[in-house]
Amino acid sequence: MKHIIIHPGKMTLEELRHVYQHPVQITLDTQCFPAIESSVECVNCIISENRTAYGINTGFGLLANTRIAEQDLEELQRSIVMSHAAGVGEPLSDEIVRLIMVLKINSLARGYSGIRLEVIQALVTLVNAEVYPCIPSKGSVGASGDLAPLAHMSLLLLGEGKARYRGEWLPAKEALAKAGLKPIQLVAKEGLALLNGTQTSTAFALKGLFAAEELLASAIVCGALSVEAALGSRKPFDARIHEVRGQQGQIDVAALYRFVLEEQSDISAFHENCTKVQDTYSLRCQPQVMGACLTQIRHAADVIMVEANAVSDNPLVFTEQDEVISGGNFHAEPVAMASDNLAIALAEIGALSERRIALLMDSNMSQLPPFLVKNSGVNSGFMIAQVTAAALASENKALAHPSSVDSLPTSANQEDHVSMAPAAGRRLWEMADNVRGILAIEWLTACQGMDFREGLTSSPILEKARHILREKVTYYDKDRFFSPDIEMAIQLLAEQRLSALLPAGTILSKGSVLKNHIN
Repeated sequence: MKHIIIHPGKMTLEELRHVYQHPVQITLDTQCFPAIESSVECVNCIISENRTAYGINTGFGLLANTRIAEQDLEELQRSIVMSHAAGVGEPLSDEIVRLIMVLKINSLARGYSGIRLEVIQALVTLVNAEVYPCIPSKGSVGASGDLAPLAHMSLLLLGEGKARYRGEWLPAKEALAKAGLKPIQLVAKEGLALLNGTQTSTAFALKGLFAAEELLASAIVCGALSVEAALGSRKPFDARIHEVRGQQGQIDVAALYRFVLEEQSDISAFHENCTKVQDTYSLRCQPQVMGACLTQIRHAADVIMVEANAVSDNPLVFTEQDEVISGGNFHAEPVAMASDNLAIALAEIGALSERRIALLMDSNMSQLPPFLVKNSGVNSGFMIAQVTAAALASENKALAHPSSVDSLPTSANQEDHVSMAPAAGRRLWEMADNVRGILAIEWLTACQGMDFREGLTSSPILEKARHILREKVTYYDKDRFFSPDIEMAIQLLAEQRLSALLPAGTILSKGSVLKNHIN
C-alpha cells in the first residue's frame, strides 16, 4: 500500500489519482502543525476576549447576526453537523469518499480554519484504517460549500450515522472503534470548518477528469484504427499543418496520431496511389477536434488542482494579523466551470467517434461491405451497434449543457447565487460511461473493417490494439448476440488497455504533461 506524506497545499494530480484508485496510508508533514495550532489559539483568543466573529460565536447563513453564548458553542458545533446532514441518494463509493476525506485533510492542514490537530488526525486515522463514512450522492449546490455531503462525512467523527469498513456497513461508533477512535466533541469553529469547503465538488470533478484523460487517449488509438480501416490518409497528421496553426493541444494530438500510425503500413502503402483526394472530417480533422478537447482537459486540470490544494473554508483565520475574515471561498464556481469544460470535451470525443463508426458502416464511404458483415441482408452486422453509439452520443449532448449557468437561491436568499458544481461533476461520470461505450463500438468496428483488408497489416501499435481485442472478441462472420462483444470491449477500455499503448506522460495525472517531443 502506497504511503503519501501530505504537504498541505502541495498535493499532485498523480497523488490524487492514486488516492482515488487505491487505499492509501497518509501522514501529515509535521511542518504544518504550528500553523494549525496558531489558528486554534486565534479562535480561543476571540472567545476569551468576548469578540464577535462569524462562524465562531454566531449562527450561520441568515442567522449570522445571532450571537451564541460561550456555554452553547460546543452544542452549536454538534447542531450544525447534525442539521446539515440532509443529503439524499445512493451512498458515494469508497473511492470518492476517500478522495473527499483526503482533500479535506489537505485543506484543513494549511492552518487557516481554526480546527484542532487532533480532529484532522482523526480523519487521517480513518483514511488509513479504510473506514469510510456514508455520504449520500446528492444534496449540495456547491455554495456555501458542499455542506450536506461534508456534514455526512463529519457525522462519523461524532459517532453518528454509519460507515463502511471492508465492504460492510457499521454503526458509526463501531466503525470508529475499528480505527481505534472514540467520538469527538467538536469545539468552537470546528463544525463549520469541517462542513465549509468545495471538497465534494472537487472530488467529483477529479473523477471526471481522470476518466476524460483515459478516454481521450483511447479515442486517439480508436481513431487511428478507423483511419486504417477506411483507407484514410496520413497527410492530415503532418506536423507542419499543425505547427503553423499554433494550437498546442492540436500539435500534441497530431504527434500522438503519428506515433501510433507511423509513417507507413501495409494498408497505407496499398492505397497510396488511390484517386481519393480528401478524407471526411471525422478522419481528417481528428487533431483539430481532439486537440481542442485536450486543451480543455488541461485547462480543467489546472483549475481543479488549484482547488484541490485550496483553502475553501469560511471564515478564515489569519493568525499573523489575529483576524478572522468572512468571505466566499466556499463558492465552487471555478470547479463548476471546469467540469462544464470537461463535459464539452467528453461530448465531442464521443460525437467524433460515433461519426467514424457511421463512416465505416457506409459502404459508399468506406468501400467495405455494408454494415461490416458478409452476406448483408441475411446478416445485419454492426447496424444496431451504430444506433447504440448514436444514442449514447445524443445523450451526452443533453448532459453537456453547462451546470454553472444554473442557480437557485437558498438559505432565505442569503445564499442567492450558487455554483451547482456537484451536479456539474457528477454528470461527468455518466458521460464518461457513454463515451466508453461509443469507443468500444468503434474499436470493434475498426478492427472488423481492418479484417476485411485481408493480408494487409497496420503499424505495430495498431496491430497490438487489434490483438488485444481479438484475444477476447472474435471476427464477426455472421450475426450473433452482439451485446457481450460491446461489454467486453468496454471492460478492456476500463482496464486502460488502449491508453497504455501511448507514450508515458500522455495521461496528465500519471506523470508529466505531454510535451511536443514526438516526431
